[in-house]
Amino acid sequence: MELDVVYKLPSDIERESMRIIGEELRRLGITLQPETEAVVKRVIHTTADFDYAQSLRFTGGAVEQAAEAFRAGAVVVTDTNMARSGVSRAALSKLGGAVHCFMADSDVAQEAKARGSTRAAVCMEKAAREFPSAVLAVGNAPTALLEICGLMENGLRPALVVGVPVGFVNVEESKRRVFQVCRRYGVPCIAAMGRKGGSNVAAAICNAILYTALDAVDPARRQEALT
Repeated sequence: MELDVVYKLPSDIERESMRIIGEELRRLGITLQPETEAVVKRVIHTTADFDYAQSLRFTGGAVEQAAEAFRAGAVVVTDTNMARSGVSRAALSKLGGAVHCFMADSDVAQEAKARGSTRAAVCMEKAAREFPSAVLAVGNAPTALLEICGLMENGLRPALVVGVPVGFVNVEESKRRVFQVCRRYGVPCIAAMGRKGGSNVAAAICNAILYTALDAVDPARRQEALT
């Protein structure tokens, strides 16, 4: 089978993918809000799953508030090394930020074992101590989200909470809980309601906002992406 058009460059492939996503959304009768459109499309681009057009929820102004934090050099802390690897270091570096994951740190493992807790929960405690204004991106562990809830109850105010763990046990409940707590304390939050999510989704959300932030400070990057 021959292809009518062959796209070879990554930028060409991405532009064509986004065009297809836009057409498919229109066929489905889905109109995305301008503020959240880039995030939703980036997640669909990453997963090829249009359910995210319905399941992603945003607190008011979450994308712009997070973009402002990135423009100020915010750090990202993830709950998996897979998500950490997926977040664009190039974009973060241009904005003065960085990305961390503490899951493999020996002190985190020792503390979790001593307390009978999970490394993901202890990882978020460490993030709160070292980077209290970080973007906390959770794509795997519901216990990380529940720990974030407790930390916010005690005064933590992250720049953004990304709550998109995937699975069956405590997943849906933890997402609903973190979204409610974030709204209560005015913390920006993006969550994928339901069972779907994952480290790739967490990274995609961060990247969509990073690119938005970068476009604001580097218009040439946006023009290059459009040509």
